[in-house]
Amino acid sequence: MKVGTISLGCDKNRVDTEKMLARITGGGHILTDNEADADVIIINTCAFTESAKTEAIDHILDAISKKGDAKKIIVTGCLPERYLESLEEELPEVDAFLGVADYDEILNVIERAAEGDKVYCRGGGDAFCKDRVLTTPYHYAYLKIADGCSNHCTYCAIPSIRGAYRSEKLEDLIEEASILADNGVKELMLVAQDVTRYGVDLYGKPQLLKLVKELIELDFAWIRLLYLEPEAVDDELIELIRTEPKICKYMDIPLQHIDDKVLKRMGRKSTEFDIRKLISKVKEAGIAVRTSFISGFPGESEEAHERLLKFVSEAKIDFAGFFEYSREEGTPADRLSGHIDEDTKKRRADELRAIETEIITAQAKARIGRTYTVIYDDIDYERQCFSGRAQFQAPGIDSQILFTSSKNMDIGHFYEVEIIDTDGIDLIGKII
Repeated sequence: MKVGTISLGCDKNRVDTEKMLARITGGGHILTDNEADADVIIINTCAFTESAKTEAIDHILDAISKKGDAKKIIVTGCLPERYLESLEEELPEVDAFLGVADYDEILNVIERAAEGDKVYCRGGGDAFCKDRVLTTPYHYAYLKIADGCSNHCTYCAIPSIRGAYRSEKLEDLIEEASILADNGVKELMLVAQDVTRYGVDLYGKPQLLKLVKELIELDFAWIRLLYLEPEAVDDELIELIRTEPKICKYMDIPLQHIDDKVLKRMGRKSTEFDIRKLISKVKEAGIAVRTSFISGFPGESEEAHERLLKFVSEAKIDFAGFFEYSREEGTPADRLSGHIDEDTKKRRADELRAIETEIITAQAKARIGRTYTVIYDDIDYERQCFSGRAQFQAPGIDSQILFTSSKNMDIGHFYEVEIIDTDGIDLIGKII
């Protein structure tokens, strides 16, 4: 059968999709990116925020509108894990629903759906799968080192959807990474809901450093660490990133806020003092910082918002995302007093974004005249140039480097690029 897939949400979800695709092709099915040709459409969903749920439902409804008599629709991931009962009732046109740990069942489900069965599956226990069908460009890939989360931030539904933190075995991850390296992946990005706690559940203490040191021995040019909880980032990790050539000088550290009262209501374990000290250490080590903040959390006073504005202005974070608080049923934050109206949340987030845009734009201009090692990602046909990234830029979320060259270029290779101009937050360069 021809199978088309749509993967929504984060890069952790992307890895789930890639491993599901490996199971599908291993079962003899053919993948297609032409929805009209597909006998089966699989939509791997996210349900982390209200906007993510809306996006997922929109894709499902679009698939239903094009279904016809023969085409089958299978919905997987966070949405059915969280809302299976209501989805069964409200979307009877969908042929099967699978939760976040049911991907092992995908071949059986495709077969049953083709025979006309309705399949509702949730609460499985996937075995580790080392095989992947990459949906990224072949020169970079994500390595999902754990699932679930045990931090229990009050705004977050992940623990209720994906369960407690569960690390993959170190030897399994090394085997998976080895396959990726052998297949030509040059940049490996470690992801989990909380990368810093890797191994605590299996080995009794964090094993991120051990894992990274073993990955360094494989044939990767760059290794990038994403989603590091601030209270778990210690001096040893900072020093390893600072000194190891293969590790990108880049840390994604979700901070969420700076005001101590807001942080406490969020269930976060850091304080303003801790955060300021950490960011200072990381920047002194020459490491770029990406972070995220939640604006308009219940009880966030105008004073707390002004404190966050001041911090963003002073800290000069390299890249930051600002998200208006999304009220999620079943979370502790949903039951808090002091919920803020949507207009105020939007206004506050916009003010934060405006400051950060000025900072990133100024930092981009300060890079003019410098030369960076750049991994060539793609062609920007609209601007008639190549696009790539330096170590301080992660794909899809940060700025990029747009450059020209008079010689032939190979995607996934590294080039020395001199920065000669900027285009907003993006850098303009030329091959040396």
